Formats: sequence, structure tokens, C-alpha cells
Amino acid sequence: DTYTVNTAESSIAWKGYKPTGSHDGTINISNGSFELTDGKIASGTFTIDMNSIVVLDIPAEDEGNGKLAGHLKNADFFDVEKYPNATFEITGVTETEGKTMLSGNLTLKEKTNNITIPVTINTANNGLTLTSETFTIDRSKWDVKYGSKSFFDN
Repeated sequence: DTYTVNTAESSIAWKGYKPTGSHDGTINISNGSFELTDGKIASGTFTIDMNSIVVLDIPAEDEGNGKLAGHLKNADFFDVEKYPNATFEITGVTETEGKTMLSGNLTLKEKTNNITIPVTINTANNGLTLTSETFTIDRSKWDVKYGSKSFFDN
């Protein structure tokens, strides 16, 4: 069975940390699909619209919201003009200690790294809902270097 992503109801929630706090928001999925075999995820690919980055913890009318969104979109971070899309391709699903672990190749800025995410998969009403638990990635592995301790002492 093939399931196509409902892009109007799908998004990725993000939270970024800095020495003085954190920021959070969303990024949209522009397209994608899952393949199920015998009721289990066999494969899937997703395209993430990096230009859709939204900041939620600063009011939209606040100048700081636009500044942060612009900063995340510029070359310091995701360079969305040069790299407008990120992709995620499922490479496997396993059960570990009672949890479903979804592995896949995340490509940002033409760099690909495999990540594993704890997920919940629900199939109901002729649809499939995939929800991840909170997980952490090291953005420096995708050359997102701004202020990273992996590259800069300060």
C-alpha cells in the first residue's frame, strides 16, 4: 500500500538551543509518501520546504521574529536560497525495547547522514499517522556551523 503525505496537516516541529535559551517553530513537508508491506513501513521519501521555516516562540508582529527566521534561512544556517529543500528517505524500521525506531537518510545542504527516530505509527480510517518523539541531531554534521561548539571555541 502507498500513502501520500497530507501536506496541509503535516509539519515538522523544531527547537533550537543557544547559550541564553531556545527558539521553536515549524517547517513544512512539501511532498512525500510511505510504502507499507504487510502493514509495516517498508520505505518512504519526504521533501522538506526549508523556505517554510516559521518561528513560533516570538510573536509574528515582533521584529525579532522576522530577524530570526531570516537568520535561519540565510547562509549562516540553512542557506535556503541555495538549498531550498531537504529530504528524508526511510532506510529501515526496527523494534528496540518496545519502541518503534525509524531510520533514514536526512539530507540538508547536500550532506546526508543517517538518523534514527523513535516513532509511533497508527493506521486508522484508511490513513497512516506517523508521530515522532523528541529527538536531537547535531546540525554541524550537515555544515550548519553558525556558533557551533563543534567548530568555534566561542
